This record gives sequence, structure tokens and C-alpha cells, in this order.
Amino acid sequence: MEPGKALISIGALILAVGLAINYAPWLVSWFGKLPGDIRIQNKNSFVFIPITSMIVVSLLITVLANLFFRK
Repeated sequence: MEPGKALISIGALILAVGLAINYAPWLVSWFGKLPGDIRIQNKNSFVFIPITSMIVVSLLITVLANLFFRK
């Protein structure tokens, strides 16, 4: 893929995610609330590790990339 087309695709993806977060927050409200996501909270600190959520996102990106960029 040419660098210009790749940058346009990445920009369109960032725009779509930004619009979804801003105007349709229920589409991404599941992120970080799945079983397997780790939250550790103390009085002075907070650690959040979204393991399961990132696996789901990775699977979605893999499926979409295979659908759109398959030759």
C-alpha cells in the first residue's frame, strides 16, 4: 500500500473512532468492563490492565483487516 493511502486510511479510522466515542458512547462502553480486565485500586494509586478488552479489539481489527485487504 502506498504511504499516502495508508495515512488516509489511518486518519479515517481515527476519525470514525472519535465520532463513535463522542456521539455514540454506548458503542464503546463495554471496553474495560469485561471479565478478565484487571483493576487494582488503592487509596493513592490506580492500575488498569484491559487484557480481555484488548484481545477483543485485536480480533475485531484482524477480521476487518482480512475482509478489506485480502487479495
